[in-house]
Amino acid sequence: MVQKELSTKNGAILCGDAMQYLRKLPSDSVDLIFTSPPFDLVKEKSYGNFKGDAYQAWISEFGVEFYRVLKPSGSLVMDLGSGWTPKHPTKNLYEYRLLLNFCDNLGFHLAQDFFWWNPSKLPTPAQWVTIERIRVKEAVNKIWWFSKTTRPKADNKKVLQRYSKSMKTLIESGVYNGGDRPSGHNISTKFATNNGGAIPPNLIAIANTSSSDYYSKRCKEENIKVHPARMPHLLAEFFIRFLSDEGDIVLDPFAGSCVTGKVAEDLSRRWTCVELNQEFVDGAKFRFEREATRNIGQQEYKILAPNFQLFVD
Repeated sequence: MVQKELSTKNGAILCGDAMQYLRKLPSDSVDLIFTSPPFDLVKEKSYGNFKGDAYQAWISEFGVEFYRVLKPSGSLVMDLGSGWTPKHPTKNLYEYRLLLNFCDNLGFHLAQDFFWWNPSKLPTPAQWVTIERIRVKEAVNKIWWFSKTTRPKADNKKVLQRYSKSMKTLIESGVYNGGDRPSGHNISTKFATNNGGAIPPNLIAIANTSSSDYYSKRCKEENIKVHPARMPHLLAEFFIRFLSDEGDIVLDPFAGSCVTGKVAEDLSRRWTCVELNQEFVDGAKFRFEREATRNIGQQEYKILAPNFQLFVD
């Protein structure tokens, strides 16, 4: 059973089985699925997670429905954390198996791969990083941007970075070293044109350090468990701005604390968040209280390096 728990101007939080909800959706009806599903990890998490072949079978079943409900112009963006093999300092390749399965067997295209670098991540796994000292800390999540067709809706003008100081100087002076480079690239006269900002790379640096925000505060006040794997608002904002327009339909079937819904609400997208755990749903409601601060446009955030900053209008 899937039950509506909260309605807003633009969307709703549902509590229940996301697969049940997906199977009731019409085909070709969703513009963007943005989500971070449970990962295939050695240590079982409180929100539940499968392992190995069982994980691949489980996520593949969702993949079939994702493909069906997406519009031809739509996108599926999945944030996936890295895993390790049990008792050994070698990597679990589950996210790559998922990638190949979705493209080879389910019909998706890999529009682009992104990498979210969390500079504040703790040195894990501790056994290999801080005890035996034979590995470096894990600090990057893979983000697969899948599409149903080869040309999904996307506009990088919506996620431009602030120009660096040197680029601003170059644009203002109009003096630069154009022509051929040893790499074979040709720098044209259009290079010095002011396009309103720089095109961001596919390596996104956003520290995930929020532990005293309004959501966390209200959860503690009401003795509700804070979701252990909260996504930063700015990550959701990047992809929702990039891959959808106002009025588009955004879906998060593994909503957790409903960051996707909050960002979609503030960006005037129609949205649905589905979460199986009732306690996480109860906490997610705090994001939509009148006293909760608006997250969009409140801050700039860094992409790759401190002098590169994404900005919003």
